[in-house]
Amino acid sequence: MPELPDITVYLEALEPRILNQTLQSVQVSSPFLLRTAVPPISSVKDKRVIELRRLGKRICIGLEQDLWLVLHLMIAGRLHWKQNAGTVATGRSNAAVKKAVVRPPKNQLARFYFTSGTLSWTEAGTQRRASLHLVQGENELRSFDRGGLEVFDADLETFAERLQSANHTLKRALTDPRLFSGIGNAYSDEILWDAQLSPIALTQKLNAAAIEKLFHSTRETLRKWTDILRTEAGEKFPEKVTAFRPEMAMHGKYGEPCPRCGKKVQRIRYAANETNYCPTCQTGGKLLADRALSRLLRSDWPRTAEELEQS
Repeated sequence: MPELPDITVYLEALEPRILNQTLQSVQVSSPFLLRTAVPPISSVKDKRVIELRRLGKRICIGLEQDLWLVLHLMIAGRLHWKQNAGTVATGRSNAAVKKAVVRPPKNQLARFYFTSGTLSWTEAGTQRRASLHLVQGENELRSFDRGGLEVFDADLETFAERLQSANHTLKRALTDPRLFSGIGNAYSDEILWDAQLSPIALTQKLNAAAIEKLFHSTRETLRKWTDILRTEAGEKFPEKVTAFRPEMAMHGKYGEPCPRCGKKVQRIRYAANETNYCPTCQTGGKLLADRALSRLLRSDWPRTAEELEQS
């Protein structure tokens, strides 16, 4: 699932392409995508883009008349951009592109036709989890704010207070959108490895030193990956958005050597989720697989991506 670094780089790529451009129309290909009926999707026709915003893991496109398109990519949703040849120089309409669309690809969810180009939205696999909402007004938009703390806007004291507001495992706390904004399965693995903390350590049992280390690791890891993705994309639109990257230390690295100590990366698998960790660096050599762990995860970890986002 695209997380804070991915969404940040998406927004940075969208800004020079669609900000102050006119959205001529939206073609929704999947009947499962659009989750709202009022205002109708046709109301975005010929509205100018005046703002772009991130809310957690959502991309929000603000249009004239206080309309907001709210995109949640979920696990397999991705965005793609096709620039209109000569649009900037001539102001040519996107009508020719729209007429050329006969049958959309099976994985295409929607297309957004701007005066500058076409933003297409795809979703891999057969499960349709991604969602599009159209709302009007700031109050309606804020209803999508889960209340998670923006870690770059917080100091250590605020971070600690939020972390220990409930007694969760560290993995669940970091990925809970009500506690922290924009962090998911992939970057939480990287954060916890960097902080050398167990994913199942309980938040209310952490000492001050561990909390401070987690605070700095969270900010540094998210900043590092935002910079990596930004550099990788350059002036191009980001097309290699994935949760599994060769530069990652832990996430998706089961069975591979830990970059810090060389021991094999281990994993916790529960329901639809997997967490990767280093037993030497993070758990004092202990493998996290026993009946007590199963009981803990049953009560503390979400079973599905939908459950995590709706919790």
